[in-house]
Amino acid sequence: MGTQSKGKRGEAAAVAALLKAGYEIIARNWRCAIGEIDLIAKHRQDIVFVEVRSRSDSLDAALESINTRKRNRLMQLAQFYLDQHGLEDSPFRIDAVAVAFEPGSRTPKVEIIEDAVGW
Repeated sequence: MGTQSKGKRGEAAAVAALLKAGYEIIARNWRCAIGEIDLIAKHRQDIVFVEVRSRSDSLDAALESINTRKRNRLMQLAQFYLDQHGLEDSPFRIDAVAVAFEPGSRTPKVEIIEDAVGW
């Protein structure tokens, strides 16, 4: 499976899992001058910025791919979105969704990690 195909399938699996968990999807692939946020949602009272990571091997590998540089970029993007939409005082968090397409399995494994960036 190619990288782009895996990414699209991973995002679709992430959306399904988030909806099942009670998230309301506000935007997909939101772009601005400094980058892109995979998903923006509402969950409980929070605006949630979601980073989707898809891998062929394991959920751990997907989560480990969110390094310090990526965490910092996600924080910048979240602040930029909040500023652009007049939501500076809104509660928010950054979640991650790990998707693993394990060999021999027809259904990907999906794990939602709330407040994945932690501050």
